[in-house]
Amino acid sequence: MTASASGTREAPRIGFVGQVDHGALEDGRALFLEAEELGYDVGYVRVRHLQDALSSPLLFLSALGQHTSHIQLGTAVIPLRFENAGRLAEDLATADLLTGGRLRPGLGSGYSAHDAIYTRAFGALHGDRTDHVDRVLHDLLELVGGEIVSGADQHIEGVDPGTPLRIQPQAPGLRERLAYGAASPQRAAMAGHAGLGLQLATMAPDDGSGRSFELLQLEALEAYREASREAGHGEGHVMVSRQMIPVESEEDLERYVSLIPRERTAGPGVSDEHQAQEIGGKAAVFSRIVIDDPGEVAQALVADAVVQAADEISLVLPFGAPAADQRAMLGTFARHVVPHLLTAIV
Repeated sequence: MTASASGTREAPRIGFVGQVDHGALEDGRALFLEAEELGYDVGYVRVRHLQDALSSPLLFLSALGQHTSHIQLGTAVIPLRFENAGRLAEDLATADLLTGGRLRPGLGSGYSAHDAIYTRAFGALHGDRTDHVDRVLHDLLELVGGEIVSGADQHIEGVDPGTPLRIQPQAPGLRERLAYGAASPQRAAMAGHAGLGLQLATMAPDDGSGRSFELLQLEALEAYREASREAGHGEGHVMVSRQMIPVESEEDLERYVSLIPRERTAGPGVSDEHQAQEIGGKAAVFSRIVIDDPGEVAQALVADAVVQAADEISLVLPFGAPAADQRAMLGTFARHVVPHLLTAIV
């Protein structure tokens, strides 16, 4: 779906973000196979710990790579609060080799205001979570980039003493495909300065200004681009996700609307942006949701300034949607929304 229709700019990649549960791994595989057949450029899985959604996404994506041929496979996002930089670097590189260089890992901080529930499984968090995450991220980038971590001694079999040692394997190009899920302008700028891609989700921190979700997120996007340019990384790469779902019948409309949490439903088929607490317990502004006929969905996306500025647009599938409905949503979006979207943007 990346070919430009008019040649005025490179067409954005088209992707989706889905939830794969441990009890429905085969449904997850079928979803990605359907997406590849429909021409999606990339598919992402959500990552959760102590929940039903994937906790070890790289294992799933590695297996998925054996059944797909060209769709890129990503995470949205791997929370670094729970990770060891060395082990994650090894797993990322191995998964990238197994998927033929198609891995697009999204990284992030974590997602709970109550960290104590994770202590038994993942150890206590010492100090500030942001500081911890930044240390893990820094080390991960250095290790994936090939930092020499030590020299071999006489006990390393098959290696001459003094030989420089790096995390193995090393996967060419993986460093350039890493992205960070940032919501605030400050964290977005951090990602741009580090030469990471940027993943923008369906919420933005509420800064108390009363500005709309779109303006808040556009500020983060612009902060990322500016930092990326100043650090010599060019414009970088921005993925923006939106939950705007096309329907082809009244029956589908009623069923899909029921999948959106009650507190977000402002009217039939439309959920206006609203303020609430995000998953980390802080105040946030959530994006508008549109569930309507394909033409209305396409118009809503085209009118979104953040979508217009992005390099990649991903459809967020509703949490808990039955497997058949998820595949139907992907099909309708690909056939009836993407052509209008690409024509209007490129």
